[in-house]
Amino acid sequence: MAAAFAANEFDTGILLIAGGGHALVVADAILAMGVKLGGFYDDNEDAPLAKGEPSSRWLGTIEALDAKHLVGKHLVGKPWIICLGDLDLRRRVIDRLYGAEEDARRVVHPSAAVSPSSVICSGVFVGPSAVVNPRARVLDHAIVNSGAIVEHDCLVAENAHIAPGAVLGGGSRVGNDTLVGLGARVLPGVSVGQGCTVGAGAVVTKDIPDGKTVVGCPARLLRS
Repeated sequence: MAAAFAANEFDTGILLIAGGGHALVVADAILAMGVKLGGFYDDNEDAPLAKGEPSSRWLGTIEALDAKHLVGKHLVGKPWIICLGDLDLRRRVIDRLYGAEEDARRVVHPSAAVSPSSVICSGVFVGPSAVVNPRARVLDHAIVNSGAIVEHDCLVAENAHIAPGAVLGGGSRVGNDTLVGLGARVLPGVSVGQGCTVGAGAVVTKDIPDGKTVVGCPARLLRS
C-alpha cells in the first residue's frame, strides 16, 4: 500500500504531474483532505489548474523532465501523483518515474467509501462518492473516478481507469492500462484484459481479451 501522508506534506504539498481537467478533480480531493498543493508540471503553463486553483503554481513542463533530471532534483523525497487522464500518456510517465516510485501518493476524496480490507496502492486516485468494497485491490496509479463502484474482491490493475459512474461487479478483474468508460458495467466475475476500452454505458457480460474495444449492451467487439 502507499505510504501514509507525513506531517511535512501539509507544509510542502503534493506535486501534481499534469494540470488539465482531471488534475482539477485530483486537486480538489487533495484540498478536501486538508493537504496543500505543491504545484504542478504541465506542458502548458496556462493549463486549467493554473486558472482554476490559485494555490497551485506551474513548476515546468512534463516533456522537459527526463528521468534523471526529474528523479534527481524534483520528485525524490517529495509526494507526487500523476493527474493525466489519457492512459497512454500516463503509462509513458509511469515508465519514466521508476526512480521516484516510492514517493507516489494515493489520493482518496473524503466522501469516498473505502473498505478497510481493500488495498489501495501507490499513486491511486479515488474520487468523490466512489466506493471500494471489501477485499478489492486497486493497484499502482489506477483511477477509481467520481461515483464509480468497485465491488468486493475486484482487481483494478495498474494504470486502469474506472470512469465516473462505472460499476465493477463482485470478483471482476480489469487489466493494466484499461479504460472502463462512463457508466459502464462489468458483471460479477468477468475479466477485462490489458489495454482494453469499454465504451460508455456498455455492459460486459463475458471475458474480454487483451487490447480489445467493446461497446453496447451486451458489450460486443468493435470491429474496424
